[in-house]
Amino acid sequence: MTAATDVPYRIAVGLEYVGTGFAGWQAQGELRTVQRCVERALASIADHPLSVVCAGRTDAGVHALGQVAHFDTRAARSPRAWVLGTNGELPPDASISWARPVPRHFHARYSAHSRTYRYLILNRSARSALASGRAAVVHRPLDVERMREAAASLIGEHDFSAFRAADCQARSPVRRLTELTVERAGDWVTIVATANAFLHHMVRNLAGLLIAIGTGGFAPGWAREVLEAGDRTRGAPTAAAEGLYFERVGYPAAFGLPDGSGQAGRFAMIAGLPAVSSRD
Repeated sequence: MTAATDVPYRIAVGLEYVGTGFAGWQAQGELRTVQRCVERALASIADHPLSVVCAGRTDAGVHALGQVAHFDTRAARSPRAWVLGTNGELPPDASISWARPVPRHFHARYSAHSRTYRYLILNRSARSALASGRAAVVHRPLDVERMREAAASLIGEHDFSAFRAADCQARSPVRRLTELTVERAGDWVTIVATANAFLHHMVRNLAGLLIAIGTGGFAPGWAREVLEAGDRTRGAPTAAAEGLYFERVGYPAAFGLPDGSGQAGRFAMIAGLPAVSSRD
């Protein structure tokens, strides 16, 4: 980035996007990525090139309701100008929901103390045109009680090597999982996971294991066996990317950023699907 003396302002923004048309968050040459689109849009409003740092990189096909990012700029703009101006430059499948000035020591990734993901499953025999690309589809009936029992055994601070991708670059596989819930509302099943941080593909691998248990292929106790084995090859297939939503990021209150409350209520609007949880 440009030297700090040249960029007196650090701005944090909240982002929403439908991941279907993106090759993930991270800029990759000429591929259409969220980072590339957002940086171009913000640079247009700032009238100078800039770099954006996010709270958590999402893979191709993964959506976001509450991604958070920060950037440094020389441009003095109001929060309203950043939001409205940038949204005017962004494509329809990405938007900024809020903008706030933050102190120089704020970092979208390293200042976060928690991250929450929501995994959405349509559990019925018939496919759905509305859910296409925005939810995983499981045709066999899911036993939510079995899934909940398995999920409970994974809560806590553990070595999650059995749930990380082979190309995961995290230095340590230890993560503190504080929430892993499973809820059903009609044909819709959601898995909500909160942790201090996640390994690459960790949420999708957790979802894949819970789905395998929910369909009756494995007993709930298998979840703990996989965790303790620490071997990714012992687990279930990785769940599809289109069911995953980056829902919120938690920061210390001193930064004064939106806390993400009410995200479940906004879920229907962003995803075009029913809100299936009332936890918010």
